[in-house]
Amino acid sequence: MDSLADKKFKIILGSSSVARKKILADMGFEFTTMSADIDEKAIRTEKPEELVMALAEAKADAIVGRLQNSSNQEKDVEPTLVIAADTVVVYEGMIREKPSSKEEARQFIQGYSGGHAATVSSVLVTNLNTGIKKGEWDKVEIHFHDIPEHVIDNLIEEGIVLNVAGGLIIEHPLVLPYVKEVVGGTDSVMGLPKALTIKLMNEVL
Repeated sequence: MDSLADKKFKIILGSSSVARKKILADMGFEFTTMSADIDEKAIRTEKPEELVMALAEAKADAIVGRLQNSSNQEKDVEPTLVIAADTVVVYEGMIREKPSSKEEARQFIQGYSGGHAATVSSVLVTNLNTGIKKGEWDKVEIHFHDIPEHVIDNLIEEGIVLNVAGGLIIEHPLVLPYVKEVVGGTDSVMGLPKALTIKLMNEVL
């Protein structure tokens, strides 16, 4: 982050994800947020790595397009960086996005019990002033102990798991005790790998 400290820039986080906002704030950045509102289901590809990159790209394009069309186009001296990101869960080779129902969320979580899953997260940073954009993805493996049925019931009842990829929130107080091992960064599982984000910000500046 050292090299970013002496640079002046604005950040727009292209996401309404609570976890991503928290991570970016924890990194010490001030930013505004803007949601891309794209139809994510319209973008399909076989490989999770390609999918998350395509989705981040689509989100970034939507936001950049909206910003360029907005009337107050005074040229800022400070570069504005748009950070777009996407995360999917991969389980037994299958890509999992947000559960479509409580039943599907239950099925997802029962599958993780005593097993393992992976998350693939993408980050795409666009420098609005220069048009330069850089993106990469990051993969993390998560291994679980057996998750008791009553814990799964409570998670479904509470409902937050319905809003996240694969119904997976490893930092959730109910889930945390059953996480055996995380091979990679928790920040990446939550949707915004810090080190990768900083690297890409430096590259576009």
